[in-house]
Amino acid sequence: MVVLTEKERLFCTYYAEDGDARGCAARAGFVVAPRRSAARLLVREEIRAEISRQEKEKKATAALVEKGLRRLAFGSVADALKLMLCEETMTAEEIEKLDLFNVSDIKRPKGGGLEIKFFDRLKALERLEKIGSGEETVQSSFVQALSEGAKLLSQGDDS
Repeated sequence: MVVLTEKERLFCTYYAEDGDARGCAARAGFVVAPRRSAARLLVREEIRAEISRQEKEKKATAALVEKGLRRLAFGSVADALKLMLCEETMTAEEIEKLDLFNVSDIKRPKGGGLEIKFFDRLKALERLEKIGSGEETVQSSFVQALSEGAKLLSQGDDS
């Protein structure tokens, strides 16, 4: 297995985020002929594998974010209400079992009682809508990397 240099790892990270081969090469430190450097990097199997690994990691993180947003937008607040109504009679073990994912803040005011604030469901729905609309237009940057690398190599441009 070939170990990537720090500059190569940076290029992979930037490329997985951005997709602009020349710009990513320049930001990673390939200042002399960044376009040619990017093309040479993109044809190497270990570089493509690292980009693919980082993209998969990014997609897994995005899936977790989407799952959390769905819980915020559509999740139940029944356990928070149970906590509010039965706070004095609940044991620590019972409280630990409650699903309080939608709760952003819990306070006990000076006058007594319990104040529970929830995350904004509307904002969660808006974020989900943005995620959903972006999925249809996003092309795999891995495929972009391969085609752009091949195009740059065939052009032989050093800019």
